[in-house]
Amino acid sequence: MFKGISRRWLINTFGVILAIIILLIVSLSVAVHSLCYATVENALRYHCEELDSVFPEGVSDSADVFVETASAYAADVIYKDEAEIQVLNASGRVVMSSTGFVAEDETAPDYVSASKSDADSARYVGRSQAGEKIMAVSRVIRSPQGAQLGAVRYISSLRKADIKVLIYTLIAVAVGLLIVSVVALSGYYFIRSIVKPVREMTDTARRIAQGDFTAKVDKMYDDEIGDLSDSINDMAKELDANEKLKNDFISRVSHELRTPLTAIKGWAETMQYGVPDRVTLEKGMSVIVKESSRLTSLVEELLDFSKLQSGRLTMQMARMDILAEIDEAVYMLKERALSEGKHLLYDDPEEMPIIYGDRNRLKQVFLNVIDNALKYTPEGGMIGVQVYQDFKEHTIKIVIADNGCGINPEDLPKVKDKFYKANQKINGSGIGLAVADEIIKMHKGTLEIESSPEVGTTVTITIPIFNEAAALDDDTQPLGGMTTA
Repeated sequence: MFKGISRRWLINTFGVILAIIILLIVSLSVAVHSLCYATVENALRYHCEELDSVFPEGVSDSADVFVETASAYAADVIYKDEAEIQVLNASGRVVMSSTGFVAEDETAPDYVSASKSDADSARYVGRSQAGEKIMAVSRVIRSPQGAQLGAVRYISSLRKADIKVLIYTLIAVAVGLLIVSVVALSGYYFIRSIVKPVREMTDTARRIAQGDFTAKVDKMYDDEIGDLSDSINDMAKELDANEKLKNDFISRVSHELRTPLTAIKGWAETMQYGVPDRVTLEKGMSVIVKESSRLTSLVEELLDFSKLQSGRLTMQMARMDILAEIDEAVYMLKERALSEGKHLLYDDPEEMPIIYGDRNRLKQVFLNVIDNALKYTPEGGMIGVQVYQDFKEHTIKIVIADNGCGINPEDLPKVKDKFYKANQKINGSGIGLAVADEIIKMHKGTLEIESSPEVGTTVTITIPIFNEAAALDDDTQPLGGMTTA
């Protein structure tokens, strides 16, 4: 229980609150103690002021007159129950008491202090001979010549004052314990409201790390903890979806590899066990070459994807003519389009500005996008390739449009994600667009896709025009060589 967050709360929060409450209780006790004792002292000093009417200016004619007058005063006071009045002679011995009891060996430290004081008055807090805690105030009476004749001493028991201090201290302690209990109880439920879901999230995260992507966290509160629960659940859902996509990807790649290998192996065995006629031989060799190219393309795609995942996809950047690469890509797929009964149209502009890029990687992108257009366009369909310069944005745009089956709206945002394949009926690994999109990003460009089901798809590739002045000013943009992603 008391570890982790609970331990930190106990030390940092509860400990501080407990220390503050203890400090407040001690401070209150000291304040009450001082107030009660000050009240008793004020009462005794108030009685001392009565002596001004008995002994004007604290003076008596003689020692005998002082003792007689003071004794008469002590015998007549009406507050004998509140305070004891003693009359002391010049030597400090008690000669008379309002209680009628005089202890022969009783000492009066306050009288000694008052004798030495300029105010002729002093206070004493201590214990009497009987062991009772008392407060005493002595007032010295002098002769006209200034000699000490004796003193009048007022004594009050501090029992009631101490009881008041104890009561208020106990009340403060009780209130403090109540506050501590409330803080502890509320803190316990508060910490529990954090620790319990955190522990559940930890267990769920551990299950997710072990591959159980169906694990979920129950959302208990609509706060930051609840948001974290939603994030973990979304993460598990996303990981589950990615795991399924990965498994589908492995299954598709296995099928894509098996299909050309089966065709190559079949025709190779046919030619191994017998010499076919020339037509069959040419057909077989054509299949072997075609499937080998398809296999090579798939392997290169997988290698590029592996480099993309590990951050090792490199670019040989240099100034280049983009039209040459587009022309070559269209030329390479022209025959295929004719053999499949599809129309590949290319609006060839006369010239375009120089760009800065990797000619082989960009040609790979053009081949991939046009190949996709051919795959998803039915026989008799049309694929158009257009290149133009956007003078406002200082870019070159390559637009590849088809009138094929199109992409569903729910699939469109995901088609550039790794492993994702919108149409499972068409052959393909599902990573070509992910690689193409990354290559275009490394050229500081964009690859945007617009599509409508049964209408067609338009892919727009935007690449910035090479600015030699900007390149010279930017030390981070080399004019040639290799750049690593």
